[in-house]
Amino acid sequence: MERERTTCCVVGGGPAGMMLGLLLARAGVEVTVLEKHGDFLRDFRGDTVHPSTLRLLDELGLGERFAGLPARRLQEMRMRIDGTTVVAGSLRRVPGRHKYIAMVPQWDFLDLLAGAAAEEPSFTLRMRTAVTGLRTGPGGRVTGVTYVDERGVPGELAADLTVACDGRDSRVRREAGLTPDYFDVPIDVWQVRVPAPRDAVKDGRVFLSIRDGQVAATMDRGDYYQTSYLIEKGADARLRAHGIEWFRDRLGDLLDWDREALRGIGSWDDVKLLEVTMGRLRRWYRDGLLCIGDAAHIMSPVGGVGVNLAVQDAVAAARFLAAPLRRGDVGVRDLERVQKRRRLPTAVTHASQRGEHETLLRPALAGTLRGDRLPLPLKLLQKVPPLRTVTGYLGGVGVRPERAPGFARR
Repeated sequence: MERERTTCCVVGGGPAGMMLGLLLARAGVEVTVLEKHGDFLRDFRGDTVHPSTLRLLDELGLGERFAGLPARRLQEMRMRIDGTTVVAGSLRRVPGRHKYIAMVPQWDFLDLLAGAAAEEPSFTLRMRTAVTGLRTGPGGRVTGVTYVDERGVPGELAADLTVACDGRDSRVRREAGLTPDYFDVPIDVWQVRVPAPRDAVKDGRVFLSIRDGQVAATMDRGDYYQTSYLIEKGADARLRAHGIEWFRDRLGDLLDWDREALRGIGSWDDVKLLEVTMGRLRRWYRDGLLCIGDAAHIMSPVGGVGVNLAVQDAVAAARFLAAPLRRGDVGVRDLERVQKRRRLPTAVTHASQRGEHETLLRPALAGTLRGDRLPLPLKLLQKVPPLRTVTGYLGGVGVRPERAPGFARR
């Protein structure tokens, strides 16, 4: 068995893992990121890059590189309820240079971070390397990971600190014996790409449509619409008993889409199920181990905020942990500081998502939400337009956005 050593082992090459790897490497920390896949190409990952993350990229000297990526700009979040249109949020007047959410394929975003990190001599990215367990030392301290590499050869990587960035189904979190407290969730989501008709009006909006017990959110991605169709929790198998034509008809009726374009949904194989869960750890760490991003707090897809929160977690972790990692004395108190810093943004976002589940999505799927009887928050957004900037700020920038540490700025 191969045995190696690094200062910080980051498990998972998603937004949190790649951002943390980049920042720590710029601080001079020896960091190794382990990613089980051979590339970053996965459909239906979070493709939203929020204004606070765009500002962070500018601070890291990566703004121009990011601007060269293919992107759509989203400035408004709209919903249509039984023919009544409500602007749920606007980014047009939020502070700062970036008054939009950039819709960029996540693999392009991750490739950009990986390329920047590779310029740092203390950074290593190992693809096709799947973590299989944790190494532990005296007192149960986590001292690294075990893994299987791309050749199927088992190995061990010793580390002063292991950071779990491996998502909502985190293997590292499970191996560490950390269990989230889960919230009740009323929805699952079907995710599908719908080709855009040639004469479609492209306006860079996120649009949510609710009618007759149906809910779908669609994002303008240029030549296709990235579409999420909401279903009741646990209803996937029952609904798939209908033919795919049934789904195409329902989607077309709900969104008033061209039936020819909908034929691009060839079969149920084109419709991916996201089993929605939401929860968070009471404690994000144990000695030698820290969880961030979805490994620490599982977010609903509502609002598309998961990527932004994960990136902000990584920035806070780098700020608090770079110095103790360089000294070789990172301890539990340092890990506790990270959780304390990020606890409020996580709790506020979860509260917001749970509110949307209960006041909007649950009654929408039950068919009891009507355009002439809107919930109070939506009535206020209609009557007081400046509130749309407030909701846009909370969704696009968030509570306690993080700034790049001085050691990482370029």
